[in-house]
Amino acid sequence: MTGEGRNEKEKLRRLLSLTRRAVQDYDLIREDDRVCVGLSGGKDSLALLTTLAALKRFYPKRFELSAVTIALGFEGMDFSLVKAYCDALEVPLNIVQSDIAQIVFEIRNEQNPCALCANLRRGAVNGAAAQMGCNVVALAHHKDDVIETALLSLFYEGRFYCFAPATWLERAQVRVIRPFLYVEEKEIRQFAGASSLPVVHNPCPMDRASSRAEMKTLIRTLEKENHFLRSNLFGAVKRDIWNSKS
Repeated sequence: MTGEGRNEKEKLRRLLSLTRRAVQDYDLIREDDRVCVGLSGGKDSLALLTTLAALKRFYPKRFELSAVTIALGFEGMDFSLVKAYCDALEVPLNIVQSDIAQIVFEIRNEQNPCALCANLRRGAVNGAAAQMGCNVVALAHHKDDVIETALLSLFYEGRFYCFAPATWLERAQVRVIRPFLYVEEKEIRQFAGASSLPVVHNPCPMDRASSRAEMKTLIRTLEKENHFLRSNLFGAVKRDIWNSKS
């Protein structure tokens, strides 16, 4: 095995270890679950798909794995390499065509397009997963997303809130899980750099121009003075939001 191959396996083992711990801590995957990964084509969701495909081989609770991609309608987004990657992992992929980009930027002309786009994408993913016979939707929110969401909620809504590790959606009849909660974004980036993930470029004009991108910059700035910032914030979410509801 080459040095690059060993590096990729080491990075994947790290993702597997953290993912398995989150799955066990919050009972995210249960016996005979039919799990559908929301696959955008970005590094996060591709890494999650790869990790769950590896977890499936040895996890004591048996589960099925598939994926769904919502094509937003932007020109130039080609998911053929993503499809080939899923085929290599032996994971069925359903690519759903949509007009979400047109709805958000032309028909509605939203002042806050990211919120509407996210809601439409979530609805499309959940609906497609249910039609595919899946009872679980796996999203690739990671540890940094947790911290950023909690701060965005505090700054813009005046409350300390973050999405839960698992959420039951009555209307869609699916359980949404987030197995990457313990994984830092830099660890996903390192795995992506060591592997051959077929990342699809996001042509959205709001990419890197959102409130979340601004929050990333703020956290990096504050972290220069407080090296425990991320761990403290994540610990507060676990203690005061997630564990307080258990």
